[in-house]
Amino acid sequence: MSTSTSPELAAPHPLKAGDSFPDGVKFTYVPYTPEKEAITSCGVPQQFNASQEFANKKAVLVAVPGAFTPGCSVRHLPGFIDHLSEIKSKGVDVVAVIAFNDPWVMSAWAKANGIKDEILFMTDIDIRFSKDIGWTKGDRAGRYAVIIDHGKITYAQNEPGGDVTVSGVDAVLKAL
Repeated sequence: MSTSTSPELAAPHPLKAGDSFPDGVKFTYVPYTPEKEAITSCGVPQQFNASQEFANKKAVLVAVPGAFTPGCSVRHLPGFIDHLSEIKSKGVDVVAVIAFNDPWVMSAWAKANGIKDEILFMTDIDIRFSKDIGWTKGDRAGRYAVIIDHGKITYAQNEPGGDVTVSGVDAVLKAL
């Protein structure tokens, strides 16, 4: 699967259990460092090759329409923070949250929630990944959750409406 947004590409390919995680998927994030711990500190964004990183790990990837938004900050993200140890106890190596926001906003959102490096807060660059799988909300990433186990999708659900159901922590924990 290409991560280009060229109009000549084939139709989006929604993910489903049994699929391989697509090749070429890259996100951007600002890694946590103690010297840049303050919410107003800006680290240096780095590329995260999700295809490569998820090939040999168990990962939970959660997409939200936007950092600091009410639905994302109040109804979606808190469950993953509150149940992080339970998620990790099921063999999950990486928990990542993606949105269309730039990497500095995602870093600030992590810091505002007291997250250091336990959850990766990353940018879906130009929402390429979300567009490629057809799970967007206008010009933003959609609200969805994907479980990847050593490169294979075991769970992939896009929210059918405006609530947090199939992409929430309860659904993800049940699928793990």
